[in-house]
Amino acid sequence: MTPEVRKERNLSGRHSISIAVLTENEDDVALINSSLRDGGHAAHCHWINNPKHLGQTLGAENVELLILNCDKYPDTIRQVIKQKERFNPEVPLVALQEEADEFSIQKAMKSGACDMVSLGNRDRLQAVVSRELRALRVERALNSTIHSATEYKKQLRDYMGSSPDAIALVEEGIITEVNQSWMKLFCVAGDDEVMGLPLMDSFEAESHAAIKGALVAAIAGKWAEDEKLVAKAHVTTEESGEVHLEFKKFALDNGPCVQVKVKAPENNKEPTKLVHDALQRDPATLLFHRAQFIERIQKRLARKPSSGTHVLAYVKVDKFGDVVKKVGILNSDEILGQFAEAVRKRMHPRDVAGRFEGTALMVLLERGSPRDAEVWGKQLCEYVRKLTFEAEDRSTQLTCTVGVCAANEVYGTLEDFVAATVDAYELGREAGGNTVMLNESADEDSKQQEFDAIWVKHLKAALMDNRFRLAQLPIAGLRSDGIEMYDLLVRMLDEQGNSVLPSEFLPAAERSNMMKNIDRWMIKAAIKFCEDSEADRVFVRLSRQSVLDRTTIPWMDQEFDKHSFDCTRLVMQIPERDAAKHIKQTRAIVDKLRKIGVGFALEHYGVDREKFQILDILKPDYIKVDGELMHSLMTDNETQQAVDRIVRAAAERNIKSIAERVENANAMAVLFQLGIDFMQGHYVNEPEVVLEDTENRKQTSLAELAAANAN
Repeated sequence: MTPEVRKERNLSGRHSISIAVLTENEDDVALINSSLRDGGHAAHCHWINNPKHLGQTLGAENVELLILNCDKYPDTIRQVIKQKERFNPEVPLVALQEEADEFSIQKAMKSGACDMVSLGNRDRLQAVVSRELRALRVERALNSTIHSATEYKKQLRDYMGSSPDAIALVEEGIITEVNQSWMKLFCVAGDDEVMGLPLMDSFEAESHAAIKGALVAAIAGKWAEDEKLVAKAHVTTEESGEVHLEFKKFALDNGPCVQVKVKAPENNKEPTKLVHDALQRDPATLLFHRAQFIERIQKRLARKPSSGTHVLAYVKVDKFGDVVKKVGILNSDEILGQFAEAVRKRMHPRDVAGRFEGTALMVLLERGSPRDAEVWGKQLCEYVRKLTFEAEDRSTQLTCTVGVCAANEVYGTLEDFVAATVDAYELGREAGGNTVMLNESADEDSKQQEFDAIWVKHLKAALMDNRFRLAQLPIAGLRSDGIEMYDLLVRMLDEQGNSVLPSEFLPAAERSNMMKNIDRWMIKAAIKFCEDSEADRVFVRLSRQSVLDRTTIPWMDQEFDKHSFDCTRLVMQIPERDAAKHIKQTRAIVDKLRKIGVGFALEHYGVDREKFQILDILKPDYIKVDGELMHSLMTDNETQQAVDRIVRAAAERNIKSIAERVENANAMAVLFQLGIDFMQGHYVNEPEVVLEDTENRKQTSLAELAAANAN
């Protein structure tokens, strides 16, 4: 060991503290080292006995603390402070002397020391060293964080400045920064025109709820970075006014903010391709020409939707001749174009529309049931009725009539299907217009009975041969992901092992009084699913037939006991309309289920929007907000208010809310804003069949089953 610099090395494996001990007495180093070790510090001491070596040590070592023996070192506190300032200004200095009274401590601190301790008080030495080291490390961490944040913000600004994407930073709904691309897209001369203003000011009212929800979801970490929200801007370089917004959370100096981005368009289409696309569309309505529309719906109808059914809608403005007289012949196409835009706004991404003939439009919808399509038509009629259509200096109000018809094997050709849809429209027009009509053929009952007879045979065979399968539809949490929940659905296989859609066989089972058998198969399958998975909760439908059957509860008790099943994992769900129609029987069965721990949910809730009495009578654990309300949720304020009232009524009663049939990010954003707890639908995940060897199976239609039965 040299007299100039002595290093006491720590070999304990703990993180060592680098300390410079300034003293002429070597024993001081040993005393400080042992004192700190006794206090739990792994000391790594550098002995400095000559002021000439202090700078060398500070420059070569990462010293975290200086301890100066004022009685046995040539330089004063001020001289040492002045020397260490050239190397590590933030490193604290603790003074040491034989006796340390209040006056000497004050004097030492006035000279620049952080504190003074006496050689005889080892406990205070340990406490002061711990305090100063902690303060130093906190300061260094803070400085590092500030530096990183500053650098991070600089990089973010550099990225925004050079990005072709339109980007805005938003804090608590207020725009704090935008780049040139954003100003160009939204047609503003300078950033002072938008900074400090609400983000909503740049968008139409119909998009506000979705944008608010997306901002809240992004801050809560519930918005996927690759998800896009479709919104309509007040002024934009986009002709349609539509922009696709992306949201991403950032942490800046003032707290969390959201980066809102619109991707720059990819101009990768050949000019000939653009011309070809334009030629496929009607210039007045921007919908497909008749030929293009027919070609597309033929391809769609050739394959069954993954769930639900295809429904054709024929939509036409009422008394368009009167409209022409009011706005003029030259302006009539403009009015028709605005009407087509209103129809397009009500469509889902998978829907397709075209100008069919004259002023008539036709839309192929994918919906859960024909009733959903009928509701879509009602909402469209109401939406159009409230709008004002303007062309130049003239304005007018419109109403429309909608005829809808569900795809069915009853219609042998597309011509028959279209004709049935037009017939439904004609019934609505004859009824006075401004309405929707669902096609109901005169011979529907007799044909239905014929087809139901076929279904009864196949349903019984499927039950006997165990050809029903379970499908799981995840239920996602909007507030938290702590609970793993699934909606369980039933699927059926034909004799060749091909899947049959529920929309094909469930209505027949309901009409043929076979739902009770399917319900019991589902409950058994749900018990097995819970045994084989880690699902916290599964939802199983209970049909009206099972609710009215007195043997349902005893049978369920027997099954639960047989499998020692944890009933708290099961939630039985009953449609609101069935529950309301059979309130006494529903209440009885719910009370019995609740006693054994089974949960209860009201499905398709909100059909009668303002009737909350049923919540107080049945006291469900969950309500599933009717999927029909999702059709117009993104743009219709009245629907948003209705869902808001439903969610508030549920929350006041400690009932969790689940949104059905959530199809896209816009709907999710609005639901998040409205306070919905959970959601399910194609946006969350497609139903997944829980069975093996299904890769090569195809879907089977009723017509194919009927043909097989005939053979």
